[in-house]
Amino acid sequence: MTAISIDTAYGPARVYLHCAEEGDAVLMLGHGAGGGLGAKDLVEVTRAAQAAGVHVALVEQPYRVAGRRAPAPANQLDTAWLTVAEDLSARFDSLPFVFGGRSSGARVACRTASAGQAVAVLCLAFPEHPPGKPEKTRQPELDAVDVPVLVVQGERDPFGRPTGGPHHEIVMVDGDHTLSADLESVSRAATEWLSRVLRPLA
Repeated sequence: MTAISIDTAYGPARVYLHCAEEGDAVLMLGHGAGGGLGAKDLVEVTRAAQAAGVHVALVEQPYRVAGRRAPAPANQLDTAWLTVAEDLSARFDSLPFVFGGRSSGARVACRTASAGQAVAVLCLAFPEHPPGKPEKTRQPELDAVDVPVLVVQGERDPFGRPTGGPHHEIVMVDGDHTLSADLESVSRAATEWLSRVLRPLA
């Protein structure tokens, strides 16, 4: 694992690189709003992707690097994310990039997929709406992505359940918003999907 700091307009972001022996793509993963990169599902997917021949970049947003728990506004998160993606693209000699993350990080990945030229998006516990407020849906962020999307969602997630679409598939697993009840299923879903979406690019 290699840790690097990347300057953004909102302060430095920290990136933890977990490189595969012979990686043919890069998976960028972001954390949740108040959580960190040690979330069990992020750790599990990092391990699985690396084993499947995909480099993984775990991205810590500038507000977290600065020690704040309250998330930055969406436009700041998205701008910082795209700055990191541009820097990493140069480091990895323009390998195809998959954007991803858990919860808030999944939303960032969806919103920036087009601008960042991601070939696919991996969402862990996409927060479809705030708990108890289904009218405040975030489904349009998911629907706007025009590359393949996988959403791994807990059956009992209080943040709701997104609906599938032409470009995105939903895999339901046992558990809540943490996805920690059945990490094996999370890992299996991510590995199978990554292999499928990246195979045509190899």
